[in-house]
Amino acid sequence: MFLIGPNACGKSNFLDVFRFLRDIAKQGGGLQQAVSERGGVSKIRCLYARRYPEIEIEVHLAERSGESPTWRYALGVKQKRGASNPLRLTYEKVWQGDQILLSRPTTEDHNDELRLAQTHLEQVNANTHFRGIAQFFESIFYLHLVPQLLRYPDAFSGSGLPDDPFGRSFLERLMRTPERTRRARLRKIEAALRAAVPQLRNLTDTKDSMGIPHLEAVYEHWRPNAGKQQEDQFSDGTLRLIGLLWSLLETDSLLLLEEPELSLNPEIVRQIPAVIHRVQGNRRRQVLMSTHSPELLNDYGIGGEEVLILQPSEEGTHVKVAADKQEILSLLQAGLSIAEAAMPYAKPVGIENLRSFR
Repeated sequence: MFLIGPNACGKSNFLDVFRFLRDIAKQGGGLQQAVSERGGVSKIRCLYARRYPEIEIEVHLAERSGESPTWRYALGVKQKRGASNPLRLTYEKVWQGDQILLSRPTTEDHNDELRLAQTHLEQVNANTHFRGIAQFFESIFYLHLVPQLLRYPDAFSGSGLPDDPFGRSFLERLMRTPERTRRARLRKIEAALRAAVPQLRNLTDTKDSMGIPHLEAVYEHWRPNAGKQQEDQFSDGTLRLIGLLWSLLETDSLLLLEEPELSLNPEIVRQIPAVIHRVQGNRRRQVLMSTHSPELLNDYGIGGEEVLILQPSEEGTHVKVAADKQEILSLLQAGLSIAEAAMPYAKPVGIENLRSFR
């Protein structure tokens, strides 16, 4: 699925919904921790909401696109009046097919309100009958690799963000992969990179005298002994492409990508959808990515049902499937690409006024 829309319309927030559920379900996480890491209720509620709103999330999980959901998980939370008051569940529900397995609050919850500070999703002794949902959420992977963090991790003080979303510890994660698997993946990545970076050869991992991991490759040139370079000399685009390809090979879980086109040549960007499709093979994994790139959406294999358009309004952002807009569907049927048919709906209203800046 491709998320398109103007800046600040909520694409990153859409992806963060799934990260939020992951942070609830993961070991050492939980509802209170997930909200606290985001700065409290005021930072996760809709900006257009009235005071003390209820925050609601509902997710439907199916084996394949177009099938009826196997599972449904719904969550509502609210903070009582007063900034010092704790966050509490207003409801938590789980369905397997049409059968409801969990409906909170229960009598026990009403008798002990402190129970409503936690979801059953985060408790292994309470999610026995729907643990598959918790395991799915916990496996969600998000990457928005920042090349500077990968090149110079020691230059950025602090312990870093949980789960390393920006790639500061990308090399450590890479080195934790068993050697045989790691080398096989790097060979695949090298083969793909040769099309984008023709001089690059022999991509591999190594460690320096201090035991710090590095990526290393040979850049061929006119001299007989081509020079080896490490990640601090790789271009931003090369590092981001390595991170993208590694993420596609690393896991079968839901993958969240933020603007994967950044720092990449437009012709490389055009190939990303085909690369993802090829790597997926017979996997049933889903990939969600935000983008502002017409080149990324210029692949004629992308259907209108694979694109979500986020459009701001006076009462929040509305999300529409591109194929549900008859105008877009007609253009696709006439032979236009999704970029030509849908991107005009993603431009900011009144963007022409930017020209008047002096």
